[in-house]
Amino acid sequence: MNEQAAPGRVGDVRRRNLSLVLDLIARTGDAKPSRAQLAAGTGLTKAAVSSLVADLVESGLVTEVGLYRDGERGRPGQGLELSPRRGVVGMEINVDYLAVGLVDLSGKLRFSSTEESPNREMRPSEVMDRLRVLAGQAEAAAAKERMAILGGGLAVPGLVDEQRSLVLSAPNLHWEREALSPDRLLGNTPLGVTLSNEANSAALGELWYGSGRPDFLYVSGEVGVGGGVIIDSELYKGPGGSAGELGHIVVHPEGPSCSCGGAGCLETFAGQEAIFAAAGIPAGPLAARTAELLAALGAGQSRVAEAVHDAGRYLGVALASSARLLDLEAVVLGGHFAVLAEWLRPALLASLERHAPGLLAQEDLVVSTLEHSGTLLGAAGQVIRSVIESPSELMLAGKPA
Repeated sequence: MNEQAAPGRVGDVRRRNLSLVLDLIARTGDAKPSRAQLAAGTGLTKAAVSSLVADLVESGLVTEVGLYRDGERGRPGQGLELSPRRGVVGMEINVDYLAVGLVDLSGKLRFSSTEESPNREMRPSEVMDRLRVLAGQAEAAAAKERMAILGGGLAVPGLVDEQRSLVLSAPNLHWEREALSPDRLLGNTPLGVTLSNEANSAALGELWYGSGRPDFLYVSGEVGVGGGVIIDSELYKGPGGSAGELGHIVVHPEGPSCSCGGAGCLETFAGQEAIFAAAGIPAGPLAARTAELLAALGAGQSRVAEAVHDAGRYLGVALASSARLLDLEAVVLGGHFAVLAEWLRPALLASLERHAPGLLAQEDLVVSTLEHSGTLLGAAGQVIRSVIESPSELMLAGKPA
């Protein structure tokens, strides 16, 4: 036997087992398993689990809580949970707003803040400066709760190169090949800040903290229209990372020009700006325009109702094509599609039935319950999952203060 190789293999086994134990603690959530239950659930010996748990507690990733009996005999066991004193900051840049959220390891949103911001009218560096100020609020909230920030996730509405922290193309922001340097958004953290696509992050937020369905298409409705494809509980991004670009499916060959350079895309009929324009709602702050749109829908104003009806109809056309191509099991509506679901759903279902009869049942067209927190949860959740899948990497980086 190669004596130098043996320790490496032992180390690999221990790293895998640390992840195995931490993942089971994460999956059991509020059940707060004991060491004995972790041994039973992982197939590891009680002694091995006790040693692994000791490392996880020392690292600050796991906390011991309470005392209870697993059965009638034996000593009471201590429950274990992901530490509420460790968290990740989720951040989002969209066309007309910025948002941040502080998420603990169990996926609870402990703090969030959103502000309107005309981001496509500013240079990327200016947008990042504004977001840094907002991220400071999350850092202050973490300090107040004595929570150590492990890292952050930043979501943007465009195609990204995660490895190089590069926005390859974000047409609605007018950004092309912009290097963002996201690590400067937070103070020194062990894991830094990762970059991701907004719709993909929202889809992952839905997977981990929403409906929990293993297969679905998430539809993100903002100024643009995006999509995130979840297959077997994994995000499918495609070879070039651009899978799920639902907003640029052509739904009307003779339709208007789109920001992507094409014409007749779904976004030009069902995007936020398209709906406001068709409804006759003038430019202004997003919250005020949305309130005006909802009030007009509630009052039954025909022009506004027709604008939302048309958005639903064209969304149905795009989803019919997607359902046939991907054999979709479900569709989850997010963003403004979730806000407008009450008025948009009838036209959407009718369109689906016309163009793809029987492919999607009504109960498989669902509205996200995460509201606008889905993207923040997904952006932060990707960092949290990286910790759960490889806790030893964080331990090697040094324990947080």
